[in-house]
Amino acid sequence: MRVPGSRLCRFLLRLLGWQVVFVAPPSPKTVIIGYPHTSNWDFPVTMLWRFATGFPMQWVAKKEMFENPLGSLFQRWGGIPLDRSKPDGFIEQVCAEFARRESFHLAIAPEGTRKRTDHWKTGFHRIAVAAGVPLGLAFLDYGRKQLGIAEWIVLSGDREADLERIRAYYADKRGYRPERAGDIRFKD
Repeated sequence: MRVPGSRLCRFLLRLLGWQVVFVAPPSPKTVIIGYPHTSNWDFPVTMLWRFATGFPMQWVAKKEMFENPLGSLFQRWGGIPLDRSKPDGFIEQVCAEFARRESFHLAIAPEGTRKRTDHWKTGFHRIAVAAGVPLGLAFLDYGRKQLGIAEWIVLSGDREADLERIRAYYADKRGYRPERAGDIRFKD
């Protein structure tokens, strides 16, 4: 689906040297993870990709990102503020959104931060399994200057087996600051 400005966004991405990758989702409802997330530049580049492709994804970010003059614009662009001090009920709320909507594509940074972390948050896995929706593997590969979603998988519910497939997919993807890329594992 083309949206106003998609040509301009495609042009800007090409001008910046980025190659857009997009495999359409296999379902009208999906969860998408974006990895590696290592820089503030990830957000504007991802938004250019979103508008270039016309992909109607929603995305989750810390509520502080919305507490400024750009907050309402971010929400119009699909942003959902997350109060990280109150993690209770988030999974249930998102699953209710999946049940309520005919189409819903939710993007989450599994690391939960741009800083290095030794594990991923489990929310994306819990949501995708509970909602029974495919998982999109989105990436920003600064080494190849490619970004997008090239693969969709159905999670088995076996966390370690699912993570092994995800690790294999992201093994050759490099963030803007590779040393900040978090380990692809869940906390013990």
